Amino acid sequence: MYSENWTQVTEFLLMGFPGNWGLQLLLFLGLLVTYVVTVLGNLLIIVLSWSDHRLQTQMYFFLRNLSLLELVLVSVVVPKILISILTRDYTISFIGCIMQSYFYFLLGTTDFFLLAVMSLDRYLAICHPLHYETLMNRPICIRLVITSWVAGFLWVLCPTILMARLPFCGPNVIDHFFCDSWPLMRLSCGSTQLLELVAFILSTAVLLGSLALTSASYACILATVLRTPTATERRKAFSTCASHLTMVVIVYGSSIFVYIRTSEAQSMLLNKGISALGCIITPLLNPFIFSLRNDKVKQALGDALRWHKNLGTRRL
Repeated sequence: MYSENWTQVTEFLLMGFPGNWGLQLLLFLGLLVTYVVTVLGNLLIIVLSWSDHRLQTQMYFFLRNLSLLELVLVSVVVPKILISILTRDYTISFIGCIMQSYFYFLLGTTDFFLLAVMSLDRYLAICHPLHYETLMNRPICIRLVITSWVAGFLWVLCPTILMARLPFCGPNVIDHFFCDSWPLMRLSCGSTQLLELVAFILSTAVLLGSLALTSASYACILATVLRTPTATERRKAFSTCASHLTMVVIVYGSSIFVYIRTSEAQSMLLNKGISALGCIITPLLNPFIFSLRNDKVKQALGDALRWHKNLGTRRL
């Protein structure tokens, strides 16, 4: 319970990663390089899949949306860290903190839905190839992506409203590098039981529900592939799923570890590391895991580079 004579906190202090100025400078340079590579890599995938006729397929349509999501996700977190290290000002306003938390979880939730949709796409492509173009045509793909974004928006809306209505009367130090919900709730001087219950139910539902759909899709894919007569066809089928499975393991593994928790005694430093894997490292790896290892993308990239080279030669 909190006193009637309390003053609402107007800003929070993000502790970030501990260390002296030398370590902070190294962290700044590492994050800056990571952010630039992430933005350029995901933008490259978006532009190539949009402009090259060989990449105008359902799979690359979903990859384009996933790259956009990862680009926005890393931009929600990393620029604030860079500015804080550079200016040595680690404060964030109350509204800014709530908004950062909302967009982070909106994008994270949409990520789960998109990964589930992509697993469904792979299931239809491998298990029902003759009906694939009918079952997963362009309008259906667009509706699935829009549904994923709208579902993510609505899924985290209620917990965010409950969070914004909590009283915060001090202290205001968040032991994290962004406004994560768990350390933020611990700073409230009011009851958080309802918010914790709602957040637990919604996070469990989205994690386990989308994971169940993904697992069922891959169980059917595995059964179909094992019935394939030749080893070449089996390798080809598995290769189209390997990248998606890698991303599923990273995203779901880190999220289940961090957000489905039963104890407050977990190491915050470990949680920071796992969170960094989800919102910094995963967007960095996305272009390499999903697309830049793909022969069609490599061919499209090579053609684009040759076109620009020839264009520059003609101008000279």
